[in-house]
Amino acid sequence: MDTAEEVRSSSSRPLPAPLLCFHSLVQWLKHSRKEYCELCKHRFAFTPIYSPDMPTRLPVQDIFAGLVTSIGTAIRYWFHYTLVAFAWLGVVPLTACRIYKCLFTGSVSSLLTLPLDMLSTENLLADCLQGCFVVTCTLCAFISLVWLREQIVHGGAPLWLEQNQQQPANAAGPANEAAGQGNGGAENQPMPAPAEPPAENAAAAEAPDLPADPAEEMELDNEDEEDGGAEDVADANNGAQDDMNWNALEWDRAAEELTWERMLGLDGSLVFLEHVFWVVSLNTLFILVFAFCPYHIGHFSVVGLGFEEYVRASHFEGLITTIVGYVLLAITLIVCHGLAALVRFQRSRRLLGVCYIVVKVSLLVVVEIGVFPLICGWWLDICSLEMFDASLKDRELSFESAPGTTMFLHWLVGMVYVFYFASFILLLREVLRPGVLWFLRNLNDPDFNPVQEMIHLPIYRHLRRFILSVVVFGSIVLLMLWLPIRIIKHIFPSFLPYNVMLYSDAPVSELSLELLLLQVVLPALLEQGHTRQWLKGLVRAWTVTAGYLLDLHSYLLGDQEDNENNANQQANNNNNQQARNNAIPVVGEGLHAAHQAILQQGGPVGFQPYHRPMKFPLRIVLLILFMCVTLLLASLVCLTLPVFTGRWLMSFWTGSAKIHELYTAACGLYVCWLSIRAITVLLAWMPQGRRVILLKEWKKRGMDKIMKTLIVAVLLAGVIPLLLGLLFELVIVAPLRVPLDQTPLFYPWQDWALGVLHAKIIAAITLMGPQWWLKTVIEQVYANGIRNIDLHFIIRKLAAPVIAVLLLSLCIPYVIAVGIVPLLGVTMEMQNLVQRRIYPFLLMVVVLMGILFFQIRQFKRLYEHIKNDKYLVGQRLVNYERKAGKLSTTTHSSSVQE
Repeated sequence: MDTAEEVRSSSSRPLPAPLLCFHSLVQWLKHSRKEYCELCKHRFAFTPIYSPDMPTRLPVQDIFAGLVTSIGTAIRYWFHYTLVAFAWLGVVPLTACRIYKCLFTGSVSSLLTLPLDMLSTENLLADCLQGCFVVTCTLCAFISLVWLREQIVHGGAPLWLEQNQQQPANAAGPANEAAGQGNGGAENQPMPAPAEPPAENAAAAEAPDLPADPAEEMELDNEDEEDGGAEDVADANNGAQDDMNWNALEWDRAAEELTWERMLGLDGSLVFLEHVFWVVSLNTLFILVFAFCPYHIGHFSVVGLGFEEYVRASHFEGLITTIVGYVLLAITLIVCHGLAALVRFQRSRRLLGVCYIVVKVSLLVVVEIGVFPLICGWWLDICSLEMFDASLKDRELSFESAPGTTMFLHWLVGMVYVFYFASFILLLREVLRPGVLWFLRNLNDPDFNPVQEMIHLPIYRHLRRFILSVVVFGSIVLLMLWLPIRIIKHIFPSFLPYNVMLYSDAPVSELSLELLLLQVVLPALLEQGHTRQWLKGLVRAWTVTAGYLLDLHSYLLGDQEDNENNANQQANNNNNQQARNNAIPVVGEGLHAAHQAILQQGGPVGFQPYHRPMKFPLRIVLLILFMCVTLLLASLVCLTLPVFTGRWLMSFWTGSAKIHELYTAACGLYVCWLSIRAITVLLAWMPQGRRVILLKEWKKRGMDKIMKTLIVAVLLAGVIPLLLGLLFELVIVAPLRVPLDQTPLFYPWQDWALGVLHAKIIAAITLMGPQWWLKTVIEQVYANGIRNIDLHFIIRKLAAPVIAVLLLSLCIPYVIAVGIVPLLGVTMEMQNLVQRRIYPFLLMVVVLMGILFFQIRQFKRLYEHIKNDKYLVGQRLVNYERKAGKLSTTTHSSSVQE
């Protein structure tokens, strides 16, 4: 029987007992890939059916033949995967690197010797690594081009690029065109299509104001020519015909056929060799177009202008020269675009315009992601020089010694600064009234698309934004870093500078401090939930205070009654929402609201009206001054309190020795975090009353939970990491670092810190691995949490077995080496050798036993595989046996042979 029909029971026609699960055939199960029965939810199970002439034990020649076949298959797969790895990890990056070096050598001889350079074995590893970077860059460039094309297609091209294409498409005929000319020139201006969805509009934040200002409507000059006539109509028709000829099913079928396994060659076929050829060709093309040509354009320009010495002194000659080449290429595309517009070459005009958009977006991305964070990082470093007792000369020397590392570190610091500044702005939007921060772009706005802004807005507007951002970010750094440092040095002369030396004379291991910082302190400080709520509460309290002091509560937070009335009115008048949004707010609602309405070509998004008090500009100025004073005081507290607390606490441990301020600041921040956390917990219990907190909760739940938590913390965070770190020290560290003629010294604190790291790694690997008893127990402990902590379960199921295994691993080798070996009468040198090498020896024995058991299991699987290949004739579906009470059930069985 080749097919099966699923028979379902119903109230009118119930299935008899033998038909409950008997119509699930093996063939149907293979195609459906189902593991459980849809009716009884029982897992399918099969028993093999072997040929009657199968012997009890397989002959040796059958086992040997199956073993040889398996070995041959393994060798074949090994050769194939070796070829795949050699092609993708060797040929592709090595070819990309050698072609890249050949093109940028600048000599004709390098082109002639390129085939020989491809076969050269010099610097293989370095060239492969550099080639991987080149391939990654070309792949990212290709993906970015495809994605930018999708942005242009779905979001629409700029008006200066599409104005001649829109007029023929909107013209229904000569009569309509004549009528349109008779209606006046004002109606013939290119307007955005009303049927276009808002999500696919041309610009996100400020782009809709382009038609309102004729000076900003065009990014390029001399582009107000008439419609293109027959060429534009033909282009539009050809584009429509191409869209009609495109078949989505064929492309979907091609995508289904080309999988990652097939493309990379992991499916066992050799089709990937063709893909390797195309990747090498694509890499060469991208290197030639996007690196070689811009670099040489910039190089010729720099040499011609006489700036070669200045560029070489920057230590980034290649990068700066390439950027200059892209800038000149953009200017050239602008000029060519204008010439094509004058001579009415519409296809060339559109192609040059699209190329200009690609170059423009690329340069803007470099400026936004690369240059701006780098400027912020250097400005932060310059403003904080006195905090570390450094000078500009020191920074210049570090840049001269390692320019790449210095620039990367400053870029990273600037990127972190920009990220946290943006996060703080998002938090402000959650607290303040919608419309207060109208001058800042809302990153959470679903209509905000920075790439669309890069496509549509002209260059001078991006330059204006860039200068404004640099001024704002630089002023905040001056206010919150440079000025507080000057005040601290004036009030507490001995507090600064911070100790950031790379060496330490403290009697404590730097490694243990780093591990403690990474494993305990930073996870608590980087936990965003509580910290974000605390910061949000502080911002709300400050806003309420400033609002009532300056009578700006309505402006900052809005009126609660008005907000509720507005919400009810919006719920009752959903049909009139568009009309209300399109209406420009009156002047009494704020000039910024009207400005926002002009920007959005409608009402401001989420704007709420507010009450405007007397002398409103003066109150805004006082609000800004109050905000600056608050930021200054907050910066003073953040720069002094954690470091002072950390220094005071670490002095009890290290005495008068100086420690890196990273550890003291982290210790102080952690203590402050714990203090604030305890205060918030008490405030959460405060509504229940002081008597309940001190008596009832403490007696019933507090003391019991605290004792349980302390016991679990001692076992899981104290004993187990200490034993694990000591075992790791005896097995790995001591045999490798300490010679046999020296005595190893053990530091419990350092072993505990290493044990914390190893315990977290083992726990993570266990949770990612297969299901077994330790994973089940850890998941159960995580699920219970501290509130529902089960001390008996943790000790019996987790702590006791793990501690027992660790103690046995530590004690048994020690008893053998110290108690049994001396009784055998061996020399002291042998006893010392046994004591020092017994732990790694037992580890090696355990590993060999594990490998042996694994090989035995693999041989059993091979044995079953050989037996099934030669003697298996079918499989029998094991039926579900229903047990009703204590009565014995009748077992029904059915078999299906393949």
